[in-house]
Amino acid sequence: AGAQQSATVANPVSGASPDLLPHFQLEPEDVYIVKNKAVTLACRATPATQIYFKCNGEWVHQGDHITQHSTDRGTGLPVMEVRIEVTRQQVEKIFGLEEYWCQCVAWSSSGTTKSQKAFVRIAYLRKNFEQEPTAREVSIEQGIVLPCRPPEGIPPAEVEWLRNEELVDPALDANVYVTPEHSLVLRQARLADTANYTCVAKNIVARRRSASAAITVYVNGGWSTWTQWSGCSTSCGRGWQKRSRTCTNPTPLNGGAFCEGQNVQKTACTTLCPVDGAWSEWSKWSVCGAECTHWRSRECSEPAPRNGGQDCHGPELDTRNCTSELCSHAAPGAEDVALYVGLVAVAVCLVLLLLVGVLVYCRKKGGLDADVADSSILTAGFQPVSIKPSKADNPSLLTIQPDLGTATMTYQGSLCPRQDGPAKLQLPNGHLLSPLGAGRHTLHHSSPAAEGADFVARLSTQSYFRSLPRGTTNMAYGTFNFLGGRLMIPNTGISLLIPPDAIPRGKIYEVYLTLHKQEEVRLPLAGCQTLLSPIVSCGPPGVLLTRPAILAMGHCVEASAENWSIRLKKQSCEGTWEDVLQLGAEPCTELYYCQLEAQACYIFTEQLGRFALVGESLSMAASKRLKLVLFAPAACPSLEYNIRVYCLSDTQDVLKEVIQLEKQLGGQLIGAPRVLHFKDSYHNLRLSIHDMPSSLWKSKLLASYQEIPFYHIWSGLQPFLHCTFTLERLSPSTCELACKIWVWQVEGDGQSFTVNFNIAKDTRFSDWLVPDSEVGAPALVGPSAFKIPFLIRQKIISSLDPPGTRGADWRTLAQKLNLDSHLSFFASKPSPTAMILNLWEARHFPNGNLSQLAAAVAEVGKQDGALFAVSEAEC
Repeated sequence: AGAQQSATVANPVSGASPDLLPHFQLEPEDVYIVKNKAVTLACRATPATQIYFKCNGEWVHQGDHITQHSTDRGTGLPVMEVRIEVTRQQVEKIFGLEEYWCQCVAWSSSGTTKSQKAFVRIAYLRKNFEQEPTAREVSIEQGIVLPCRPPEGIPPAEVEWLRNEELVDPALDANVYVTPEHSLVLRQARLADTANYTCVAKNIVARRRSASAAITVYVNGGWSTWTQWSGCSTSCGRGWQKRSRTCTNPTPLNGGAFCEGQNVQKTACTTLCPVDGAWSEWSKWSVCGAECTHWRSRECSEPAPRNGGQDCHGPELDTRNCTSELCSHAAPGAEDVALYVGLVAVAVCLVLLLLVGVLVYCRKKGGLDADVADSSILTAGFQPVSIKPSKADNPSLLTIQPDLGTATMTYQGSLCPRQDGPAKLQLPNGHLLSPLGAGRHTLHHSSPAAEGADFVARLSTQSYFRSLPRGTTNMAYGTFNFLGGRLMIPNTGISLLIPPDAIPRGKIYEVYLTLHKQEEVRLPLAGCQTLLSPIVSCGPPGVLLTRPAILAMGHCVEASAENWSIRLKKQSCEGTWEDVLQLGAEPCTELYYCQLEAQACYIFTEQLGRFALVGESLSMAASKRLKLVLFAPAACPSLEYNIRVYCLSDTQDVLKEVIQLEKQLGGQLIGAPRVLHFKDSYHNLRLSIHDMPSSLWKSKLLASYQEIPFYHIWSGLQPFLHCTFTLERLSPSTCELACKIWVWQVEGDGQSFTVNFNIAKDTRFSDWLVPDSEVGAPALVGPSAFKIPFLIRQKIISSLDPPGTRGADWRTLAQKLNLDSHLSFFASKPSPTAMILNLWEARHFPNGNLSQLAAAVAEVGKQDGALFAVSEAEC
């Protein structure tokens, strides 16, 4: 071994035949170490007297070589083959300094020969993709590029694509190809390309799958040709005729935009009315003739029949006998003359009457034509039955056709909120935020004009609403359209945020938000379960929401994964309560999601209904927050005096109700409320009074303390638990009281209230418990319900939704706002940025600091370019 290590690689011996120099029949090749399996390097040379490996410049020990000798059958020269094993530990010793390599050196009597270097690398494949494909909606025949940057690995990972779990083979589909950067390109989107696409990376170590990206290929609708004009709607006089077209050329598919414009056109038409003829008055009787008869006549001229009207029915000549005794018998010649004269007279009269009728008809026709000309105003068009918004790539996104059922306001491009005054909203520039374009944008919002009584009357016919309270104290309601808005029940911490575009365009919903008293709704609890929040309804149930609404309410849990199992419950239409979400676990549906914070929870829901937060303790260390509040009468007209101690769940809604109750009882608040952490230890809560001056007061309580059972508090179904300490003053002149009230859980830490006040002093009820932040209208509609201006919101969404360079996208914004633990939920929605901004609105309205959000967006923008400010002057 010593001779081996001191040997040097010599040149061929002078004068030796080059044919006797060793030459390699097998040289070591590059290999990869998978997990902890050692690899083998081999080389074979002829003719060779010695062969040794040298790794990273050092000779491998002789004992680590496995040598085999043989003879070349063709030349008869000796052949030597040597193998060594390389382990993971050997390679890791020099990790980071240089690559690990090995080389064979063969000796013969004529000199030495070196083999090629073989590199030994540790194979691996990281778990996380550097870039994953994202869901998209594209128009038919539009090109699609799905990026995929596989995880880092050695050897580099190979990439393949799956469409609905089936391999995509570009050789079989000319519309598909994969770029050298592993992106999947669809030259022209087809309806059949609507599917879930997954990028798969694999090497000799492992196989990794990216998150699936849903590609939806939609078809925008197109109008068919107009039908022929229909016949006039009336057979007489003015009417309507119409023509129509349908949005079927092509029909919208997969969420494509509905056709814009009118689907029905109407125009006025006039049909001449038929006029039936009517008789004129009878003429006077003629002179009695030779036949002892006389006659009278009438004409069908009042009016004469026209426009297809019917002729007069009945005779136009009437004759009768004269008195026979008075008949005069004239000569035959005289009778004929009289007859002819009469006929001529009748003919002249008929001609005159006909001329008069023609003149009257012409005058009436001329008047009718004038009326028809004046009625051109009736040819106005009609609005389409329904309007669906164009896709996001449509430049006319913010110009929306008016809805006849909504009120309209014009928004003149202002990008600053009214609440912030001269504050600036700074946003990153460059290609991170693409400009929206200048111009005038028309927004529409519905006004909640319905009064409370009308609203309740309309909903009272629905079976689900019959269980809701009829009062307005614990209820908010409003009328909303696609601009969204907000409902708030003041001083309870309960609100419902309806984001923009959550309500389909063309729809108007009357939405309510109700806080239930626990005695009104039965919520069954089992085992160690406890109610952690108020029971809240929002509805009407069954409405279609295209974006999740956010329901905010308080809770009283000290949350920790090792102590609590917390579930979101929802009441079905049949009245049963179901678990729809377990906090901290993978959601089984994308309809619901909940972010739990220290004092409040924010529930994302696409289905309105009745919700409650229920917890099940996993250990006796689990605890709930109780709020301890003391009240006493403002004045003491008798010798007895009562102090009431309430043990409430630490939520604003319960405190609000107790305050309203005490106002009715004439009580006043004593000191500030205290918080007690009540543990699941099966021990009761005890209350006692101490340090009361015995010379002035005495307690009428026989026991040394009062006790509230554990299960009464732990269930959370009895919100107004309280104890009353009845005291008696020994003298009517006593008007001051100083004492202490202790509240503790058995075998737990106690908390005390120091009571020191003048019972004769008539003080006003404390107003500091009413949060100023929630005083205002319970229903806000449209832009007034949001801190972020509409145009700025759209600009941030369109800029941060697509994956950005160097990570400048919605993921970075979520990290800046400390929301990166919810990335998987945000990524499951069509617009992750919209979900982040909606949550920010729910958490920070109305006193949120818009400049802090602008700073977070600016931090994202710094990775892409310089900053610019949208100032009040620019608005």
